[in-house]
Amino acid sequence: MNGVDMAKYDISKLHPVFVRQMEALAALDIEAVMKNYTDDAVLLRFEGVSVGIDAVRETFTGYLTVKPTLVELQEYIETDDTIFYRAIMNLNGEPEHAFGTLVVRDGRIWRQTAGFGG
Repeated sequence: MNGVDMAKYDISKLHPVFVRQMEALAALDIEAVMKNYTDDAVLLRFEGVSVGIDAVRETFTGYLTVKPTLVELQEYIETDDTIFYRAIMNLNGEPEHAFGTLVVRDGRIWRQTAGFGG
């Protein structure tokens, strides 16, 4: 996670699923991304809903083409099974405000919301 401003957040204390997901996205590694999801995962975005592992794979295959890079983790909070975050991401080299929620089941992402904008 090179270049990431984690001053407010001790990376070693963040949820391991979140850390794995950020590393997989930074590596643009679709197989590593998909290992983070349950077979019945659901991804909810303003652009639509991806239901099931195949649909989530298709969504992330497209997303990786914009070369997402985490620039700054602005806010982060977690419980045992839920992660909520706000961040600045570079998409095709342009900064974008990102936000989302990850609901974790059995150490993998079961439900996710994701969006971009101010």
